[in-house]
Amino acid sequence: MKVLVLGGVAAGTKAAAKLMRENRSCEVTVLTKGKDISYAGCGLPYYVGGVIAEKSALIVNTPEKFAKLTGAQVKTETEAVAVYPGRHVVEAKDLKTGEISEYTYDKLVIATGASPFVPPIQGLDLKNVFVMRTPDDAISLRAAVEAGEIKRAVVAGGGFIGLEVAENLAAQGVRTTVIDFAPHVLPNFLDPELSEFVENKMEEEGIMPLTGVSLEGVEGNGKVEKVLTSRRGLKADALVLAIGIRPNTAFLEGSGIEMVKGTVLTDPYLRTNVEDIYAAGDCAMVTNRQTGKPAWSPMGSTANIAGRILARNAAGGAFAYPGVLGTGVAKLPGGLNAGRTGLTETAARAEEYDVETVLTVVDDKAHYYPGAGVFIVKLTADRASRKLLGVQVLGSGAVDKVTDIGVTAVSLGATVDQLAAMDFAYAPPFSTAIHPFAHSINILMNKLDGGLDSMTPAEFAAGAAEGYEVIDCSQMPAIPGKKFLDFASIDGVVPGLEKDGKLLLVCTKGRRAYLTQNRLKFYGYTETKVLEGGTTFTAFEEE
Repeated sequence: MKVLVLGGVAAGTKAAAKLMRENRSCEVTVLTKGKDISYAGCGLPYYVGGVIAEKSALIVNTPEKFAKLTGAQVKTETEAVAVYPGRHVVEAKDLKTGEISEYTYDKLVIATGASPFVPPIQGLDLKNVFVMRTPDDAISLRAAVEAGEIKRAVVAGGGFIGLEVAENLAAQGVRTTVIDFAPHVLPNFLDPELSEFVENKMEEEGIMPLTGVSLEGVEGNGKVEKVLTSRRGLKADALVLAIGIRPNTAFLEGSGIEMVKGTVLTDPYLRTNVEDIYAAGDCAMVTNRQTGKPAWSPMGSTANIAGRILARNAAGGAFAYPGVLGTGVAKLPGGLNAGRTGLTETAARAEEYDVETVLTVVDDKAHYYPGAGVFIVKLTADRASRKLLGVQVLGSGAVDKVTDIGVTAVSLGATVDQLAAMDFAYAPPFSTAIHPFAHSINILMNKLDGGLDSMTPAEFAAGAAEGYEVIDCSQMPAIPGKKFLDFASIDGVVPGLEKDGKLLLVCTKGRRAYLTQNRLKFYGYTETKVLEGGTTFTAFEEE
């Protein structure tokens, strides 16, 4: 069987390698327009920052090494320009010579990926305008920084790549501003209040987020000197475009292959609507595992998983890809890590779930262990079924472990009750005796069952605390100008507090406020609310 694979990065090389393992008699050829194959695209920002020292580390495989390891053949600098399914032929252009050749196939795999979106604005031909998609892009940016050409930079795009590039530029001493057209950074990945928390951390680290602004142009005499936005001009020595990506699918026009929003539409078996043609990776549309709706997931993880399943099916199997959950994890400016899986509150409400959420601040390991920190965890659940719908987590530690537990729970349709007493691993260097995920689940259960009456940070920011008296329930007075109350001293009616008074109980994380509420309820106080996340998440300024 002759299999032609278009694209040689994540999905393409994974599919080719797995196909050869499934059936060694296959004749697999990979055509890729780049000079490199199987490069570490997600590692590019860390080469810019020097975290990855050698550029050679970015190249996972050379064509020669890949061919020897797998048996598949690779032709670099060869770009597919047309597909003719009726003849089982692909036309491809040799980018060195310009020659057009025909390649026949029994089965075709489209894994051509995506390219950075470059907006049609003035000045992008100036020196020190960069994108971040290939090893050459990262090598060029780092070389300019190390040469002393870049002291101030603007990164256009507040997604994963943009923030990772910003963090690494700042680590190299470059004054960095991030701009994004969306109201907040990490749009659609986090709920707005968590994105705002990230923005505050960025500012603390000297990385300025400017959201709700558009990129309008670049000015300079031969090189970047000013970046123009809809709000104001920003002096800069460099512009990094990380606005987004577009699928590399223009060459499929007229092929009869069905597409949606520029991506190749596939069924659960990664097949297109055209016989013997499959697709995976950043050029293909998959399915959201929770909603069953089409989902674009341009992630290295998705590309590898889908590429592997595709290969098994192309080799004669029938394995369905259940879809994605929007899972992601990122290292962000300010020593902050972020993870998410499943539906955010915003997305769950859009899907018309009856949503309950909770935001917790929990220890990420034993509090007495050196290097201990906290996780800020937001859980989203369906009230009626009590199924966990999504997890968002911020922290300086291993947020991926909380995220990945959430992946398992959401994938299996688990309820909060099923997750509450699971036997998670514990030792002081790694976790707390009640795992931080389980701790957050317990708090959500309390809220669902009425044991916790609380106000989310988003509700507080929207004015829900109007008419409430803020009571400082911290270990020691911490909120200027507010009445302090130590829950351990409560042994009856509290002088100065009316039993029907509206009281907002606030501490550092939320735990002492909950314990205060528990006692006050026992003594007849009926209108108390705990502020979720406490002052760790919501700042209180002196009045």
